[in-house]
This record gives sequence, structure tokens and C-alpha cells, in this order.
Amino acid sequence: MSRTEVETLSIDGPAGALEAILEDPGLDSERVAVVCHPHPLHGGTMQNKVTHTLARTFNKLGVPAFRFNFRGVGHSAGGYDEGEGETADALAVLDYASKRFPGRKLWLAGFSFGARVALKAAAQRELDLLITVAPPIGRMDMSGIAQAKCRWIVVQGDKDELVDADAVVEWVDSLEPGPELMMFEDVDHFFHGQLVALRESLLVALGEEQGE
Repeated sequence: MSRTEVETLSIDGPAGALEAILEDPGLDSERVAVVCHPHPLHGGTMQNKVTHTLARTFNKLGVPAFRFNFRGVGHSAGGYDEGEGETADALAVLDYASKRFPGRKLWLAGFSFGARVALKAAAQRELDLLITVAPPIGRMDMSGIAQAKCRWIVVQGDKDELVDADAVVEWVDSLEPGPELMMFEDVDHFFHGQLVALRESLLVALGEEQGE
């Protein structure tokens, strides 16, 4: 695999410029990915380790990946907007990704707060894949959000101290047709010590998506 190029970007968002990073392996992929970070008011940024792991997983498959800071985080303009403005931010980055890589299928992923944002955004754009890691069931209102019409994978640790894993299972089971569920044993919310396992498991699942 060729060396991944890293580009720092400023993307026009609804509340002003969004700070972003594009990591591009420079391969002839049919896809491009966007990754959403965890809660802005609890230290979440695009440098979060789970967010970073998701982007690197996509890169391993030859897929360029955008990470970005929601409004009010890092050098991104604006302020926290309870997930509504942040969804608009994610849509702006998805649209930028589509223009930057025209004709490619869109992959979208999010962790925790970012999982909810990604799920909301997925209802408003045509995606090829959605990944939601530790969706904030019981911590944020997840009702009334339309299901993604693409392949959807929910990733959860069974020892998550912030999100009740049993509640996530119940939520997944209540959805029709519902997502695929990847449950990780003895894994906490931030996947401490388990980021490699997260990457490797997703590589297997997404390698199948790539037809490998």
C-alpha cells in the first residue's frame, strides 16, 4: 500500500469553517469515508482514539477518510448545538467529500455522540455504509431517527461504563430490519487496550463489503 497522505483542510460549514483532516492512501477506491467524533462538551475531538482508529481502518482498505471537528471544537467556528447543528456539519463534510471524490460511494461512521449525529445524517444522504460505535442509548434521545437505508453496523463493548450494552441490544432488536451488531467482550466505552481488535474486526467485516 502506498503511503497515506495527510491534508489539513478548512471546509465551509453552516456555522462557519470546519477544521478537518483528509487521510488518503492514494489508491483507486470506489469509496470515501467521513468520521464523526464524540461529545464536544466532554472533550470529544477528531483526534479521539476511536475516531482515529475508524479512519485508519478505512485507509487500510484503501478508502480516503475525512475527520473533522464539530462547530466550536478546535478551530471550527460556531458553538455546541445539541446535535442539530452538528448533524448539519456532518452533512456539509459529506457533501464536500462527494465533490472532492465525485462518483464514489459514501461511508459514514461515528462514535458515541458522533454515532447519533451519523445516524441522523444517514437519513438525509445516500450512503453505502454506516457504522455507529457505542450509540448513546439512554444518554441522548434516539427516538424518531429514521433507519439508514444502507448497510449499517452497530459496534458496542459489553463493559461500557457510559452506555448500557443491554439497552443497546434491546434497541437494535427493536429495529426492523435493523443493523448488524458487533459486541466486544470485556471492552469499555473508549475501547482502552482494544483498538487493534476494533480495527481488525472491522477490517474483516468491511473486507467482505469490498468483495475481498
